[in-house]
Amino acid sequence: MKKGCKYGTHRVIEPKGVLTQAAYKVDNDMEIYSNEILIDVQALNIDSASFTQIEQEAKGDIEKIKARILEIVNERGKMQNPVTGSGGMLIGTVTKIGEDLASIDLKVGDKIASLVSLSLTPLKIEEIIDIKPEIDRVEVKAKAILFESAIYAKLPKDMSETLALAALDVAGAPAQTAKLVKPGQSVLILGANGKSGLLCCYEAMKRVGPTGRVIAMVRKEAQAKKVLELGLCHKAIISDAQKPVDVLNKTLEANDGKEVDISISCVNVANTEMACILPVKDNGTVYFFSMATSFTKAALGAEGVGKDVTMIIGNGYTKDHAEITLAELRESEILRKLFEELYV
Repeated sequence: MKKGCKYGTHRVIEPKGVLTQAAYKVDNDMEIYSNEILIDVQALNIDSASFTQIEQEAKGDIEKIKARILEIVNERGKMQNPVTGSGGMLIGTVTKIGEDLASIDLKVGDKIASLVSLSLTPLKIEEIIDIKPEIDRVEVKAKAILFESAIYAKLPKDMSETLALAALDVAGAPAQTAKLVKPGQSVLILGANGKSGLLCCYEAMKRVGPTGRVIAMVRKEAQAKKVLELGLCHKAIISDAQKPVDVLNKTLEANDGKEVDISISCVNVANTEMACILPVKDNGTVYFFSMATSFTKAALGAEGVGKDVTMIIGNGYTKDHAEITLAELRESEILRKLFEELYV
């Protein structure tokens, strides 16, 4: 067995010299190098921004969605949406481990969720078995390669695979929320009704304590009623994240006329940057978890309205993010039941 670069650069076909996420095309030959892991893939969780874009392009036609996903993977050797640049994650079974990785905590037969993006993961799809558009899931017969640097989580024994995958798919968001939010702060969460939004609301409520305030922004009255009834926020506002002034005004109304300390973007559509920036006070923090974010628009937009805010890119990884996120489902019966109803 040959040994490859721990970051997978030996798999890059074009352009040479970049890492696999930035590559246009990667080698998806499933013959592994000595420091790679071969996965028998059962399902892909396409990230929300990517799936939404593909679904809109296909006008909701399932066969066209299947065809577009296959086209992308056949062309690029990985699942990386050329419009959003994002991917998702996979669930599968370890079928082979390179000889140089004998010391890792995996064995053949282990079921895992990848915690690195499909946008950098060599993937070969033999067949798309089913698509579940309501939860952005693609059931497949496929194989994938994880590099030596890849992170993953063994699927827990105390919850279903689909429940664990739903949470792990967005594990970076609530874990980053746990790091960012402090007692007494006011927090605005945009897109609070989705997977990442609900988990962030729960985590923010834990962190702000009795003197803080969590404001959930959703699109519909029923969604606002639900997050309030479940105790996942203090206030809920109904707005459109593509209308920043409306979001600002409703946030001020919900926060006693004051801007918030932190905003967290969990939306899955484009052109929402300013709705995240406008409601935040100077020296506050904006966390863009959404992969639909244009960081050019965010940077120039903040400058244009004179906002001195710290803007954080939505890194899907932070230390212990899988453990933090699964712990939320274990400690909150309400959250777990909701996820089982929506995503299992």
